[in-house]
Amino acid sequence: MPASISRSHGRGRRTINEINMVPFIDVMLVLLIIFMVTAPLITPSMINLPSVGKAATQPDRVMQVVIGKDEGLDLKLDNRTVRLPLDAVVAAVVQAQSVSPAGSSAVVISADRDVRYENVVKLMDKLQQAGVQRVGLSVQLAK
Repeated sequence: MPASISRSHGRGRRTINEINMVPFIDVMLVLLIIFMVTAPLITPSMINLPSVGKAATQPDRVMQVVIGKDEGLDLKLDNRTVRLPLDAVVAAVVQAQSVSPAGSSAVVISADRDVRYENVVKLMDKLQQAGVQRVGLSVQLAK
């Protein structure tokens, strides 16, 4: 009789080699439901772009600064084009604006597609620091 007790006592517990997937599946389904409910409530990130309207008065004089592929600056003023360095372009624009009445002249920057954005911003910054009020960018509409 004692032999039968020891035999049943040795087989009483076995190790389980399987993973119980039911709790894992339950947690995943709850998370899925939470994400499905909250997803429509989250607003997508939208960029609020500034709007551009027409100017109240059209400028009498338009000066154009062209930034070429070689990053050289050409100033087009009164049907003539002059290649100048950055500081000279700013000085020429300020002098041309001082001749005309306030607000009646504008500067348009035209840059080649391959020009680094940094050069355009640098020109705009220099013009702004010099007190030029009306600066615009020339663009080509997509075809």
